Amino acid sequence: MNTEKRLTKAYKEATIEYFDKDSKYIIFSDIHRGDDSVSDEFARNQAIFLHALNHYYNNGYILVEAGDGDELWEHKNFKHIRLAHKDVFIAMKKFHDEGRLRILYGNHNIFLKNLDYVRNNYYQFYDEYEQKKVDLFKGLKPIEALVLKHRVTDQEILIVHGHQGDFINDQFWYVSMLLLRYFWRFLHVVGFENPSSPARNMYKRHKVEKNYNKWIKKHKIMLICGHTHRAKFPKKGELPYFNTGCCINTRGIPGIEIANDQVLMVDWRIKADDSGVMHIERTVVRGPEPIEIYDIRNTNINTVKTPTMQMQ
Repeated sequence: MNTEKRLTKAYKEATIEYFDKDSKYIIFSDIHRGDDSVSDEFARNQAIFLHALNHYYNNGYILVEAGDGDELWEHKNFKHIRLAHKDVFIAMKKFHDEGRLRILYGNHNIFLKNLDYVRNNYYQFYDEYEQKKVDLFKGLKPIEALVLKHRVTDQEILIVHGHQGDFINDQFWYVSMLLLRYFWRFLHVVGFENPSSPARNMYKRHKVEKNYNKWIKKHKIMLICGHTHRAKFPKKGELPYFNTGCCINTRGIPGIEIANDQVLMVDWRIKADDSGVMHIERTVVRGPEPIEIYDIRNTNINTVKTPTMQMQ
């Protein structure tokens, strides 16, 4: 099934959530939490991510993980991931307990599509110190797609992971998972890249992004996704394709915020002040822009520009 069919299916079956100018969302994707071994690329950014979560929790945001939150392709036992990033899960639990957590599954955490897997791994865990079962994300129902629909204008924003229609990471995902878990994972540690991943393959990334834009052009719906690991924030007059980027880069963590009927891209990273003291800083790198300028329902699609996809 190609991108057009898969994205359309995801859109039609998506969970719909209404929002307005008082709603606040932070969208992260491709966090790839691992087991804190040498292959865990998120580990170096754990402190930054935790600080960002505390900021968004204290400021009333809804946390959306748009797929690949946990690296379940490499690590078949979720327990090892939970133990490695215990503080992060405690912070996420605060969102969940207040109904402010939305978990989407991508290709690397496709197992969350199975509710039995979610019940057995995410609802509770055995606390060895307390020697009893403790709730984690009890009642969690991961989804493939989320549609944010504006209460006043009816403008829609489709949020998905973005692997839909990427054959080797979608329909062929099981074979790709085995190759990563037992082969590419170890080669990556010494510098070799997995060619099946759009995050590592420039040609594949370009192709995936081109398919996203074709879908947006046809359906006239704003799209926010991840998967390619390349952050994207369109200019005014371009197709409304947004990409959150990923949380495993050495240069910080990007995310997309929606608040006050505006959308913006932020970057969280460690910086040093003039005295050399290190601190974590949030920087707005794109926007804010009114969400309504990305509403192309009544626009002549031929006048909307398709972004140039740089091979980088």
